[in-house]
Amino acid sequence: MNKVYDIAICGAGPVGQTLALLLLNQNKSKPTILLIDAKSAQDANNDKRTIALSQGSQQILQSAQAWPIKATPIQQIHVSRKGHFGRTLIDSAEHEVSALGYVARYTDILNPLSEAIRQQGEELTVLRPAKVTTITETDTHATILLDDQRSFDAKIVVQAEGGIFSEQEPGTRSHDYQQTALIATITASAPIAGRAYERFTDHGPLALLPQDNGYALVWCVPPQRAADLMALNNELFLQELQKEFGDRLGKFTAATPRAAFALGLNAQTDAPAGRTVRIGNAAQTLHPVAGQGLNLGLRDALQLAKCLRHSVSPAALQEFYQSRQADRAMTIRLTDQMAQIFTSSANTVPQPFLGAGLGLIDLFTPAKNWLAGQMMFGTR
Repeated sequence: MNKVYDIAICGAGPVGQTLALLLLNQNKSKPTILLIDAKSAQDANNDKRTIALSQGSQQILQSAQAWPIKATPIQQIHVSRKGHFGRTLIDSAEHEVSALGYVARYTDILNPLSEAIRQQGEELTVLRPAKVTTITETDTHATILLDDQRSFDAKIVVQAEGGIFSEQEPGTRSHDYQQTALIATITASAPIAGRAYERFTDHGPLALLPQDNGYALVWCVPPQRAADLMALNNELFLQELQKEFGDRLGKFTAATPRAAFALGLNAQTDAPAGRTVRIGNAAQTLHPVAGQGLNLGLRDALQLAKCLRHSVSPAALQEFYQSRQADRAMTIRLTDQMAQIFTSSANTVPQPFLGAGLGLIDLFTPAKNWLAGQMMFGTR
């Protein structure tokens, strides 16, 4: 007979590994955990993405004993609408925190987590690369079948392997933004230390996040515009970026090779029906505006660890689902509206009013405080 693990986690990205560490670090009676990942460790280390971590995520990673990491702090976030008056500036000093968040490469987040995972005892078993094909349930446990025909049993299965929007099956709530994100690292002649930019253009949001001595670029545009930009040489690409962003950082002088991926909202909003639960990108894949995807997933991991600490059972999954409803709903709504409302082609609200709205938020302290709190810690 197969050993019955307490918890099986499908997905060993930052969310899955954080959950495993929180479960083992915060329980006097450590549960037995099976951690399964479709990628090899080498494949995971080849991921070139840059991630925006909130202040709350830094605290969660610290609880998982996976902090400090190599990261650039964000002290200010400048939000503006291209071609219209009005802007919002959120400053860490106003909120009495050392940083609003941090910018880090995916591998720099993953490596400390993986090292902490390696230091765990016999309670944790890691399988990689191993692809899950089916999950079936009985009254007492769930059975995971892998593509090599091996099977494993667990009292609870956590699906934390989300992937990207273009590769996912549609969830209970799904929306294709008809946008593509271009990502690269940019160098500017007059950088401002610690300041991140969210610039809403006619075609979608453009983010520049301080990283090392340059900026991580996330530029969201329609697919044809993305194809045209990807075809340009670096000099012409930087000229197009300069037109969209302006000269707040001086002249853009260099760019790394670009990558592109399609954007959409895909969420599984139904309550867990048995012994399986979704967290992170497996539960909700978001538009990258405001950089909330991984942060929301890490909050999922923290709350699920708390619920499973009391009972490794379907009842704990129901408790988790209810406790995460407000934060998930608000974060999904906020990112979805921000992705659509500032794009003139998809919105009927006059754009000058939206630009002025950013200025009003800057003047109305409660609104700015709420926005900063939501970005740092989610709905609490």
